Amino acid sequence: MSKLLGCLILLVLPFIGSTQTENYWTKKSDFTGLKRERAVGFSIGDFGYVGTGVDTAEIVHNDLWKYDPLLDTWTQMANLPGSVRRNAVGFAINDMGYIGTGIDSTEAQVPGAIVLNDFWQYNPITNSWLQKADFPGMGNTGLYFATGFSVDAKGYICGGKNGPNSYSKELWEYKPVTDQWARLDDFPGGLRYQLSSFTIGYKAYVGLGTDQDLYNNDFWEFDITTNSWSQIQDLPSSERSAAMTFTIGQRGFVCMGNNGGLLLDLWEYNPYDDEWTPRADYEGSARKGGVAFTINGKSYVGIGKGYSGKKASFYEYTPASVLSIEELVVDFNIYPNPSSEVISIRTASSKITHFEILNFSGNRIKEIYSKDKIDISNLTSGNYILVAFDDQNKILSQQKFIKI
Repeated sequence: MSKLLGCLILLVLPFIGSTQTENYWTKKSDFTGLKRERAVGFSIGDFGYVGTGVDTAEIVHNDLWKYDPLLDTWTQMANLPGSVRRNAVGFAINDMGYIGTGIDSTEAQVPGAIVLNDFWQYNPITNSWLQKADFPGMGNTGLYFATGFSVDAKGYICGGKNGPNSYSKELWEYKPVTDQWARLDDFPGGLRYQLSSFTIGYKAYVGLGTDQDLYNNDFWEFDITTNSWSQIQDLPSSERSAAMTFTIGQRGFVCMGNNGGLLLDLWEYNPYDDEWTPRADYEGSARKGGVAFTINGKSYVGIGKGYSGKKASFYEYTPASVLSIEELVVDFNIYPNPSSEVISIRTASSKITHFEILNFSGNRIKEIYSKDKIDISNLTSGNYILVAFDDQNKILSQQKFIKI
């Protein structure tokens, strides 16, 4: 046995160590656009994006703003060319942003209110928009109050409603390479809107929300490799809707929301043990209908509606841990690290069959079947996680590396 394996080296990623510097919130610059709720948020590379939503004057918007965590600044970008909207969905796929669906009015019952089914791609390099194939769910009648997420270079929209008494349990998959939508197995939790989701690896976790008149605390795991759902542990806290969710590494998080009142709590989900752990309450005021996004291992949560009205405040969350010690037993080594072109793998393990590269938002960037050298020249500079799998697609171990 090699000296490396004999020593069972433990990899200590950022966020694991002294509890004095973990599991805390830090106040950041307020959102520069008008105070609002029911917007969308996502991250691309080193920047976060927030757009659409409804402001304090109950005016609905189609604007887009970029957040730079290094400078702690907001910059207005090109407006979404489609209609103004609230309760749309937004996510990122392969360094492109996507926004779609929603409703163009503060109230669905307002005469002339239009439920939207259009779908748009945002290019952050050119600061431009391109209309894509319309969302075909609910019989092409549009959708709002749904949840959206991306996994393995595909986008997904689940649940929602398209009228005061018309609810959905549909799950749809979008493939950017073909610009096509496909319906998958329905959400097994039943008709649901204002539900929430996060992703870890090849799996999405969907739950909470309102079942017509009732708040829920259930969660369901969707495996995109098998197109199958399975129920996981319920959130061991209050039922809620309009919660904010995010992913850091291999952990999912649920923050705040509405249960008839407003909540401040934060919960971390560990998919390896199917367990929820309470974390530090949000430092700002309780709220619902805000946004969350992750950049380089830290998450940013803000805007929304509190007891005193719409909010502009944002806070940065530094997690307690991304991986447990048991998951950090390393049976491979990366060198050179940092690297600009190629990383080499040293391992004596016969169990490893392939690797995946994840960004620190938990999104899969690349799958590799080489156990020797990996070309990283096409990656943007930053921090990544290399995850080792066996032939059953089970995670064996993982390590951080830096592309320079």
